[in-house]
Amino acid sequence: MSAVWHPFTQHGLEEPIPTVVRAEGAALYTADGTRVIDGISSWWVTTHGHNHPRIVAAIQAQAAKLDQLIFAGWTHEPAEAVAAGLTALLPPELTRVFFSDSGSTCVEVALKMALGFHAHTGTGRSRILVLEHSYHGDTIGAMSVGARGVFNAPYAPLLFDVGTIPFPLGDGANTLEALEQACRAGPAAFIVEPLVLGAGGMLMYSPALLAQMAAICRAHGVLLIADEVMTGWGRTGTLLACEQADVVPDILCLAKGLTGGSMPLAVTMAQEPIFRAHWSTDRARMFYHSSSYTANPIACAAAVANLALWREEPVRERIAVLGARLQALLDSLADLPGVTNPRRTGTIAAFDLAVPDGGYLSALAPRLMASFRKAGVLLRPLGNTIYLMPPYCIDENDLATVRAAIVGAIAEAADQAV
Repeated sequence: MSAVWHPFTQHGLEEPIPTVVRAEGAALYTADGTRVIDGISSWWVTTHGHNHPRIVAAIQAQAAKLDQLIFAGWTHEPAEAVAAGLTALLPPELTRVFFSDSGSTCVEVALKMALGFHAHTGTGRSRILVLEHSYHGDTIGAMSVGARGVFNAPYAPLLFDVGTIPFPLGDGANTLEALEQACRAGPAAFIVEPLVLGAGGMLMYSPALLAQMAAICRAHGVLLIADEVMTGWGRTGTLLACEQADVVPDILCLAKGLTGGSMPLAVTMAQEPIFRAHWSTDRARMFYHSSSYTANPIACAAAVANLALWREEPVRERIAVLGARLQALLDSLADLPGVTNPRRTGTIAAFDLAVPDGGYLSALAPRLMASFRKAGVLLRPLGNTIYLMPPYCIDENDLATVRAAIVGAIAEAADQAV
């Protein structure tokens, strides 16, 4: 029996846990030789494909030179290259790059930056606003700004209070009115997942609405934090989801695809006033945050290679092609029994299955996963929501296999419901 305690896994159900021994492109290979199509980019991280040769080579080369370095008061070339590459690639207003290790930690950093800004500028603001159904990670601050429910109910005593803005209905007037009212009270910041709420069920809203929310925040001096941990690196069709709304957040969170999905690394980027609020000859005003592996050189080398791919290869064209293929796949499923609310933003495609017990703890999800596993496809439904978020290199044959697996799983679910 394995001693491993897996994340988001109820071991009491005794579901099989396959051992993966290698990966290439859009495929994983298990110990028994089975080829498994990775339809969700191994939890949304793998952008260009598994074991991309340029990223692997960069990791190997860096591992032979410098493996780790304290980043408090020291620096190294890969980190400097990542920071220079990001500030050159992203909006010029985002002038500062703070390294961390994961999506959750870069959100924690963003929240602390926002509160530090208001503390050091003397505004007295401290309340955080969040969007209903959002998810920002599993550390304490990240859980606090996420939806309250099954993810964090046992840990409620640890969480701080936030103001919740309702998710958009129809034209989103409900959201805009609530945000306007909340901002009049002078909160510190509003954190959002731009365009797509991931773990909340792949809920989608328009760039126009994001632009309007940003304008309200700006009018009231409320910092806008964009959590692009999932939506960044092309997932919504553009490098950043915020691009589609012509929005530059005050603070930007990036992780997952930052290294092409090969290594754990994250950054929190901030506009200059955020940094300047902490800049001082007074050591008490420094930004108090770090981890042992901040800006790990090997992970940074992977990020440098990823940035080079974005500069030198037709990544955006691949994303556009994949988006069109996913739309065709989605259209072909729309008329199947039980399929509702088909939707797509960029390379994220999703639909819901009409079942009596919908939601994250739907009994349908384990049955669907078992069916997908038998078909050699890695998909992980969010309750009764089936979604696709494959690596950009996936080809038409693999997408056809994914489609067949979905059709088969829906048919099996219908049979079991009878």
